[in-house]
Amino acid sequence: MEEMGSEKRRLVVIGGGIAGSLLAKSLQFHADVTFIDPKEYFEITWASLRTMVEPSFGERSVINHRDYYTNGRIVTSTAIGITETEVLTADDFSFPYDYLVIATGHRDPVPKTRMERLEEYVAENEKIKSAQSVLIVGGGPTGVELAGEISADFPEKHVTLVHSGSRLLEFIGPKASDKTLQWLTSKRVDVKLEQRVDLNSVTDSNGSKIYHTTAGESIRADCHFLCTGKPLGSGWLEGTILKSNLDSQGRLMVDEYLRVKGRKNIFAIGDITDVPEIKQGYLAQKHALVAAGNLKLLMAGGKERKMSSYKPGSTTAIVSLGRRDAVAQFPYTTLIGIVPGMIKSRDLFVGKTRKQRGLQPH
Repeated sequence: MEEMGSEKRRLVVIGGGIAGSLLAKSLQFHADVTFIDPKEYFEITWASLRTMVEPSFGERSVINHRDYYTNGRIVTSTAIGITETEVLTADDFSFPYDYLVIATGHRDPVPKTRMERLEEYVAENEKIKSAQSVLIVGGGPTGVELAGEISADFPEKHVTLVHSGSRLLEFIGPKASDKTLQWLTSKRVDVKLEQRVDLNSVTDSNGSKIYHTTAGESIRADCHFLCTGKPLGSGWLEGTILKSNLDSQGRLMVDEYLRVKGRKNIFAIGDITDVPEIKQGYLAQKHALVAAGNLKLLMAGGKERKMSSYKPGSTTAIVSLGRRDAVAQFPYTTLIGIVPGMIKSRDLFVGKTRKQRGLQPH
């Protein structure tokens, strides 16, 4: 594709999560951008669990797209199709593209407006505050962080966490899992491993609920939160020109430049890609910056060989444990407590993420 005079190239970005929002913001003055997302806001997702125990935290972590993306077109709809030349949305509109970026991450049914999302957090907070006992289903990062937040802010509540795996946080190493289990146990969180909860057989008993596990245990709790993994947001691609670019897990296969393999003008970034690394927000933002640089180069008529390649991230991961502590896995060591907590847990990188999008950190 050659540059057509000074006319800006048409760029369509699908998905307004961590990766898509940063890329759209980065390229809004370099292309004629159409930004497609079913919701009107961007959410700093790793702050959502803090927002459940402190709803006012969401004032900074739930951000209308228009606050940081001021120069392009916003289409509040769901993409349902892709042809060689355009993107089709659920409300029967089509948007032509010269370049396309897919950043649909994981499927997460959230409300359309920021106000509705903030109201959801208030309702979840009321659910926690009115409960004496809470059941958390799932021991990945979401379940562990929610258990940490509730035990830190509401130490009087009885928290039970049930996980189907043999250890917590299976996406990182066993040392981090062991340290996390010890920390949760020290906060009186009752952790049950290698069990599942049947949410279809819940019974009522004297105002609270009885939950049954596959190990035959009964758990009494006033409410529950389901914190299991969300499906990838790629199912819709199976009916598009990219169906053959999906791997067996539904991820888009990309080359070292984050282009969909075999495609010169279609990029994919964030959790939807098959990049061999732990799926984390800070890495999705790195994808966005690499892809944005490559798109700037191509849209200005630059040579493909000058594109930057993306180097998969290391095994570094930090999981918050309440407001002060965290467990951190680095390439050569694993730490737990206040030191890794100082890196993440106090502000959860919200100020830094807002600054990346040109907003005031507070």
